[in-house]
Amino acid sequence: MSDATLHDSHQNPDDFAVQISDQIESFLVAVTEVAKGDEPDSAVPFLLLEVSQLLLAGGRLGAHEDIVPDERYEPDVGPEPDADDLRERFAALLDPVDVYSEVFDPYVPRSAPVACRISDDLADIIIDLRHGMAHYRDGRVSEALWWWQFSYLSNWGPTASAALRALQSLVAHVRLNTPLDELDGLDTDTGADGGDEALAEEAGKVMVAEIAGPLGLRSDRK
Repeated sequence: MSDATLHDSHQNPDDFAVQISDQIESFLVAVTEVAKGDEPDSAVPFLLLEVSQLLLAGGRLGAHEDIVPDERYEPDVGPEPDADDLRERFAALLDPVDVYSEVFDPYVPRSAPVACRISDDLADIIIDLRHGMAHYRDGRVSEALWWWQFSYLSNWGPTASAALRALQSLVAHVRLNTPLDELDGLDTDTGADGGDEALAEEAGKVMVAEIAGPLGLRSDRK
């Protein structure tokens, strides 16, 4: 796809660049709507679906041959997009199940798990995707695809994969009626102060209260 076809009203829906940009645009629009908090009870299931679909686009980018941009140096797209507002909205929406445990590289022996936040993950993913979308909307299609592919491999792919595991785990805990036993000091702002058990209990209550309904489950089921 040449840059000249970007603004063509008859873009080929089978074109790789069109499909990838559509998937990314769909994710950006959907998660921005979720962050508004209009349907908090459905936030986790919606995010599970959207991140899963985004990773399909990422998988296609990862499996594609190396994309080479037309220009040797990346053109300036202006100020980096700010996702702090979305980060704060997601943190409030997901509290207290926002924090989870993750191992950055499963191929590094005896890697210690670290505390992460779904809200941070989503904001970081959005920043990467918006950066590429700025190129795409300016007609630099090869640059956009290069950026999305590079950042998928280096940042937003691993981040989205980690967030997906956390979201899937939350849904599984509700569907399988298994409470969170412990959070292992996962609060990124505080150390192990004996409050994890209470936080875990509260997180379990929040999961049942907020996402059992949208998943078609009864909160009083034994």
